[in-house]
Amino acid sequence: MRQFSRWPLVSLLIISVMVICAVFAPLLAPPDPTSGALTDRNIPPPWYPNGSLDHLLGTDALGRDVLSRIIYGSRISLMVAAIVLSCGAIGGTIFGLVSGWFGGVVDEIAQRFVEFTLAIPFILVALVVVIVLGQSTVVVVALLVVFSWNGFSRLVRGQALQLKGMDYVKLAKIAGAGTPRILFHHILPGVSNTVFVLISLRVGSLILTESVLSYLGVGIPPPTPAWGLMVAEGKEYVTTAWWITLFPGVAIFLVVLAFNFLGDWLQDRLDPRLRQM
Repeated sequence: MRQFSRWPLVSLLIISVMVICAVFAPLLAPPDPTSGALTDRNIPPPWYPNGSLDHLLGTDALGRDVLSRIIYGSRISLMVAAIVLSCGAIGGTIFGLVSGWFGGVVDEIAQRFVEFTLAIPFILVALVVVIVLGQSTVVVVALLVVFSWNGFSRLVRGQALQLKGMDYVKLAKIAGAGTPRILFHHILPGVSNTVFVLISLRVGSLILTESVLSYLGVGIPPPTPAWGLMVAEGKEYVTTAWWITLFPGVAIFLVVLAFNFLGDWLQDRLDPRLRQM
C-alpha cells in the first residue's frame, strides 16, 4: 500500500477516464452530440421528477445530450492539447538550446524576442485574429501554438547555459563533435526531464485556455462539442437548467486539477533536487 501511495492514483484515474472517453467516444456516447430535438430541450437529470434515463446528465437548450457532448468534448480538448504541446515543446526546446549554446549576441536577440512574445496580450490578439480570419478550430490551434513555445524556450535556455559548461560537454567538443551532435546527443537528454514536467503542467492550463476562448466565442466554433462552449451556452439557463453549465465546468475543473497534480508529482520524481526518498 505504501508503494501505491507514492503514485498520483486519483490524477491518473481522471486522466485515464478522459483518454478513454476521447478514444471510444462513439461507443460511450451513442446520442449524436451535435443534434437534438426541441421537444427534448432542458430535460433535467434522471434524479429530478421530470428527468429521463435516456439523458443521464440532462439535455441543453437545443435538446442535445449533455453527457454525450462532454464525452466528445474530451476528444476536442485532448486533440488541441496534443497538437499545441507537440509543436510548442519541439519548437521551444530547439530555440532554447540554440540560444543557450551560442550565447552572446544570439542569446540577447533570442531572449528579447521571447520577452516580446510574452508581453503580447493573448486574449486581445485572439479576438482580433478571429474577427479578421473567422472562427475555426484551425485558427484556435494556430494561435495557441504561436503562444505556447516561449515557456519551453526560456526554461531550456537556462538549463543549456548550465550544461554547456559541464565536463562531458567540453570533452565532446574537444573530441570534435559538431554543434548539432552536442545539442541533441549531450545537452538535450539533460533537459528532457524538465521538458516532460513542463508539458504535464501545461496540459491543464492549455485546456483551460481553450475553454476560456470557447467561452468568449473566439474558440472552437459551434456546434462542435467543446467544454468552454458548453459552459457559455448554458450561462443563460443557470437558474432553470443548471446542469448545462455545471457538468462541463466540473469536467474542466477535474481535468485541469489532475494534470497539475501529475505535473507536480513528475517534478518531484524527475528533478534530483526534489526527488523524495
